Amino acid sequence: MGVASNAALYCIYLALTRFGMGPKSAMSLAYVVGVLQTFYLQRRWTFAHDGRFSVSLARYLSAYALCYLGNLATLAWFVDVLGWPHAAVQAGAIVGFALILFLLQKFWIFRQSDRVAITLGSEK
Repeated sequence: MGVASNAALYCIYLALTRFGMGPKSAMSLAYVVGVLQTFYLQRRWTFAHDGRFSVSLARYLSAYALCYLGNLATLAWFVDVLGWPHAAVQAGAIVGFALILFLLQKFWIFRQSDRVAITLGSEK
């Protein structure tokens, strides 16, 4: 699911930049679309997480915010300062930040130790 989602978001990024949107604006819009579409899918399908929704959502948004800032800095440095082609820079950024986000989701955001444990008869 993650590879298909990232490929679709990269195509959106390329289309937006082809039609005149700046690389950083296109990446920002693609990030918003990505965050909105993937939280539920990752939580339910990929990680089958049944822990507290509010905790996992807060962690998810924090992780994506940090990676967004990292992606923005990557584009600014490599495209604006060094003059590298934005499409190649964003392709590399997607791969790198997707790996970081997957690891954060697996070991922090949707970790199994956060599952809600309800023991029959222990509710008061």
